Amino acid sequence: MDTALRQIVDRVGAAAAAQTPLRIRGGGTKDFHGLALRGDVLDTRAFTGIVGYEPSELVVTARAGTPLSELEAVLAEKGQCLPFEPPHFGPGATVGGMVAAGLSGPARASVGAVRDYLLGVVLLNGRAELLTFGGQVMKNVAGYDVSRLMAGAWGTLGLLTEVSLKVLPVALAEATLRFECSQADALRRLHAWGGLPLPLNASCWVEDAGVGTLFVRLRGAVAAVDAACRSMGGTRLDNATVAPDWRACREQTLPWFTARRARPGQALWRLSLPATAPVLALPEGASPLIEWHGALRWVQAPLAQGDALREAARAVGGNAALFMADGADGSSVAGPLDLKSSALAQIHARLKHSFDPAGLFNPGRMAPQW
Repeated sequence: MDTALRQIVDRVGAAAAAQTPLRIRGGGTKDFHGLALRGDVLDTRAFTGIVGYEPSELVVTARAGTPLSELEAVLAEKGQCLPFEPPHFGPGATVGGMVAAGLSGPARASVGAVRDYLLGVVLLNGRAELLTFGGQVMKNVAGYDVSRLMAGAWGTLGLLTEVSLKVLPVALAEATLRFECSQADALRRLHAWGGLPLPLNASCWVEDAGVGTLFVRLRGAVAAVDAACRSMGGTRLDNATVAPDWRACREQTLPWFTARRARPGQALWRLSLPATAPVLALPEGASPLIEWHGALRWVQAPLAQGDALREAARAVGGNAALFMADGADGSSVAGPLDLKSSALAQIHARLKHSFDPAGLFNPGRMAPQW
């Protein structure tokens, strides 16, 4: 066993014996999200490296502490990528943190989420046992696909030590179209385009100084992208010029996001909705930033308006969750996991007990009892 891995296993074993909670941490770039950050820090960054990469098979395996930027650079050398565009939220983001957070970027609605590209994991559970789930091909699972449970679990089920991911070639062609339009018109256009054979990849609608603008990114074969540009209209933007804006959208550094810092008391809410949902009745002055062809809507509003946002989302078959809010101590906090039903809560509790019976890992991060 690798020395770095042995040290981690021994650390978890000692914590289990002493009943000492552990806070799993890679680069710490997503520490802003979570109900609580408690326990002795267990740093994964020493366990790093890409242990297997088969470009012809579109599969890569990396240790959890591997910098996400390093993995993306290696893939780019072969003309490949992580198509779900995981946000980094800082220079220290790791592969393990990417999977644990389960967050995807602007292309998620078109290409799928992190979990859709997760082929297998090696997990260290709360008993200090190394468990292997999945493998390195798409059709390798008989029964439950346990590896996908780890995407979005925020480390509460165990410590990821190694992950295998499906990757894809970079698209041959790309174009971004811009349309000046209202929110209602943007949603109407996106709904209509969604029913057509267009190479839609990402979209973003935002209002600035009372003017709404819709950006649509196309990716695919050269002929398909060019034909879509002709049929959809709008203004075609220079790829090199607009690329930083799409990265800023992914990293939440667009002016719409950063303006929150100048408005004390404003929290960032994440509304996950059916893509066909209409314009929502939001609190006064809350103009959303819309991604994923209408299915993801970011809203800035005080914590006190949380119930109103949740009700507005539920009314159209979606949900609203607190993504980021400044705490009283200057830190950031997020709300508890909304499980919606007692049956679902019981399933989560049983999973937690199976993987981490003593509750060692990231206590309180997703729910008070976790």
